[in-house]
Amino acid sequence: MSASLCACFCLGLCLGQVIQAQTGPLPKPTLQAEPSSLVPQHTLVTLRCQGPPGVDLYRLENLKSGKYYENRAVLVIKDMTPDCAGLYRCSYQNRSRWSPPSELLKLVITGVYEKPTLSAQPSPAVSPGGDVTLQCKSKYGFDQYALYKKGDKGQNKETEMWYQADFPIITVTAAHSGAYQCYSFSSSAPYLWSAPSDPLELVVRGSTVTTHWVPTATPSAGTEPSRNTIIISTQGPSSPTGISHQYYTKGNLVRICLGAVILILLAGILAEDWYSQKKSLQHRVQAVHRPLPPLPQTQK
Repeated sequence: MSASLCACFCLGLCLGQVIQAQTGPLPKPTLQAEPSSLVPQHTLVTLRCQGPPGVDLYRLENLKSGKYYENRAVLVIKDMTPDCAGLYRCSYQNRSRWSPPSELLKLVITGVYEKPTLSAQPSPAVSPGGDVTLQCKSKYGFDQYALYKKGDKGQNKETEMWYQADFPIITVTAAHSGAYQCYSFSSSAPYLWSAPSDPLELVVRGSTVTTHWVPTATPSAGTEPSRNTIIISTQGPSSPTGISHQYYTKGNLVRICLGAVILILLAGILAEDWYSQKKSLQHRVQAVHRPLPPLPQTQK
């Protein structure tokens, strides 16, 4: 192959890669609320949309009101009100192409209603391996409740009950210890929440308990001011020795063998189920994805 033909071939290959890169899908942006997506009313929150370098134009959208915020990657809400709560998403423009929208951000206003009460049944002090139920109660007829543990982002659970909700914690471990709070709200207004309940400290007791006090991290928006939290570490009894240790080891080997057999059987069942589902999916018709609302024309 001559040098000119080789150069043309390489140039065509490079141009093809550039064209493919320009026509390929753009990555999704990310949308975050700072300091938190749970915002006490009349406080400040910042929505930040983040895309790749070199973005030409950002667009923020409030799905509840249908309002667009053009050419804005950051939206500062200085006074959080019920009208500002709802679902948000964002996208960006590179040249003439728009990116897919970000994941939906649920912006919630808290403190709209009176706080519920949170209790532990039968007790907030639990032994490892025991069970406890955190119970959130409100004197109003709310049908939705959310439970949060301080320091864990996104650890919320929702249930549908009137006046109270039960959140069972089965087989408690030391990792479950910490401060919990709950909220109440209505399914007809899912972005308007009550004030948080008073923190409930769940203590996990062990056979040997070592405690020390440390200051908690700054809480997320919508929680009570930070306070000291007790950290608990558990240690089991010392290992048996002598003949009793031999019997203990043999028993463990029998249990391990039985567990391995059960795992192999379960793996076979799951593999057969996966194969049958894969065959049935080949005959299904793919769902039709609804397009996004038309984007406004931008001036060059």
